[in-house]
Amino acid sequence: MARRRTRICFPFSGEALGGSHISAHGLLQNIDRDRFDPMVIVQEPDGEIARLMRSADVPVRHAGFLPPLRHGERAGLRDAIGIAKASRACTEMIRAMGADIVHTNDGRSHAIWAAPAKCAGARLVWHHRSSPDARGLRLVAPRIADAIISVSTFALGDVDTRNVPTQVIHSPFDTDVQADRRARRAALLGELGCAPDTQFLGFFGVMIVRKRPFYFIEAIARLRDLDPGRPVCGLLFGTPLEIGSDELMAHAKRLGVTDAIRLMGYRAPGADWIAGCDLLLVPAKDEPFGRTLIESMLVGTPVVATRSGGNVEALRGGRLGPLVPLDDPAAMARAALGLLADKAEWHRLADAARLHALDHFGARRHAAAVMNVYDELVPPFAGVAGSAKVHALA
Repeated sequence: MARRRTRICFPFSGEALGGSHISAHGLLQNIDRDRFDPMVIVQEPDGEIARLMRSADVPVRHAGFLPPLRHGERAGLRDAIGIAKASRACTEMIRAMGADIVHTNDGRSHAIWAAPAKCAGARLVWHHRSSPDARGLRLVAPRIADAIISVSTFALGDVDTRNVPTQVIHSPFDTDVQADRRARRAALLGELGCAPDTQFLGFFGVMIVRKRPFYFIEAIARLRDLDPGRPVCGLLFGTPLEIGSDELMAHAKRLGVTDAIRLMGYRAPGADWIAGCDLLLVPAKDEPFGRTLIESMLVGTPVVATRSGGNVEALRGGRLGPLVPLDDPAAMARAALGLLADKAEWHRLADAARLHALDHFGARRHAAAVMNVYDELVPPFAGVAGSAKVHALA
């Protein structure tokens, strides 16, 4: 019997590019093509997600019409009807691709593609990247998934997974990233016209309530109150989603810090801009396992984060960066000021965090762990299957 490659289908829904897509892209770049044959399905054939996945040299297919589920919102009755209507076409597409495994990576993709994967006879890998109270994780995944992967112990919570293989596999990162901190800082100073001694504190993430961008602005205001002579500037990097730019700047105006807040928009690669900052502040609530924390470690920018969600896991209980109470901007400001004023501690934390990230979050290590899950579901030795049908789709 000849060995054939296990065919893996990665379906994505929506248009907005996020951490789940970047992580999946890292997996696709490192998956063993001698053993696995990956393919991607997207909702927008010329969108950002499609372009990113094509850069990993993977065939990308257009799903056609899918129900327009909204980011961060639970599906309602109307959404359920739309999902049901699309289910047959999704099932037929998975069958036509000859997929052995369907690997879903976010809530919308779980909702739309999980049931069609099972109807098509494929194994389902449910990759959980959100909060532990997600209805899909608690009610659906244990009943239909063939394997569950969680990005953190926190995200998995206490869900009953006795009947389905479950693993915590941290998201992948490019540990070879090289960022010239001096050059990135100079770029920020030149763009913003700030004084040379300005200290930049960064917020990175889409502008949604859970990320707490308002609390970031409040932390900057509190820091200025604590040390009025210190030249600080809070930079918000990310796309407005639930919270608009006007709302953020109105909040800064109420606090009297419009001169210390800059809205930078979405920029890639994010690690370059993190490298230009003196600190990363993470005020988020219940962050499953934030990418920016690890990217910050890799480029040598210390992190101050809330003691909430996966932040505790990423910063090893505070050993790799201060953890402060949730929704306490004053505590975040005090912790940030402590590091800005103590360069020895700043450097100690930056060095320790970088060494930890290099050892634990490499993309190749992540890919090896995920490929082991695939091999458990579909043994790697099987008869040759009809690859001609798939190539005809390419």
